[in-house]
Amino acid sequence: MKAIIVAAGRGRRLGAETEEIPKCMVKVAGRAILHRQLDALAAAGVDDVVIVRGYHGDKIAPPPGGPPLRFVDNRDWAENNIFTSLFYAEREMKDGFVFSYADIVFAPEHARRLAEAPGPVALVIDRRWRDAYEGRTLHPVSEAELARVEGTGAAAAVTRVGKRLVAAEEAAGEFIGLARFSAEGAAALGEIWREASAAGRKTPFGAAATLDQAYLSDGLNALTARGVALRPLFIDGLWREIDTEQDLAQAEKTIPSWT
Repeated sequence: MKAIIVAAGRGRRLGAETEEIPKCMVKVAGRAILHRQLDALAAAGVDDVVIVRGYHGDKIAPPPGGPPLRFVDNRDWAENNIFTSLFYAEREMKDGFVFSYADIVFAPEHARRLAEAPGPVALVIDRRWRDAYEGRTLHPVSEAELARVEGTGAAAAVTRVGKRLVAAEEAAGEFIGLARFSAEGAAALGEIWREASAAGRKTPFGAAATLDQAYLSDGLNALTARGVALRPLFIDGLWREIDTEQDLAQAEKTIPSWT
């Protein structure tokens, strides 16, 4: 099973922590964010990890004795966002993959459940998302990638997701940045990317001013518009995003208890 981790950005809001290393190599409770991700993904059977790197990409490394990593370079990382960055690894997507942001830490059980989730696309959605925003003044709720879900059980589907796109009172939870694309889902996402690219990388796309500034959520919403089912995989906490120094301090207290 393959995972693609997008780790090209700098992470300025972590201040001095990312002056000489990329965000994914920042340590949380003594271990790099990436190394904690690799442990969780390995528990789900992931044995092939591709990392899209950019800022200080040469500093990204597995833990001592850990599995080898493969890299794809996004040399224009300062000029583009997550959706474009992902497609630097387009050749790696054909047979399906697990996708992860580079700045999240999550329990192994979430990765295991995701690997078994049905459907062309599965998104990990935290129903207890409000808990993570208590005292989180430097990363307010307005920046949460909230998700609207319609239907129940096997018929449940994410119909809209993204920052400032779903009202808090309408949200079923927050998309944590962890997803699985089957070969079918990857092909559909690739078709959307190629069509959008043909229209121009500086052309508006989704909620973004340009394709190069688009988030993954813009691509996900384009999938729903085409009738591709985005299945929610609901969780209740046991993950953290490390976006600010405040996030890092809070994560230091909570992560060791469940990883």
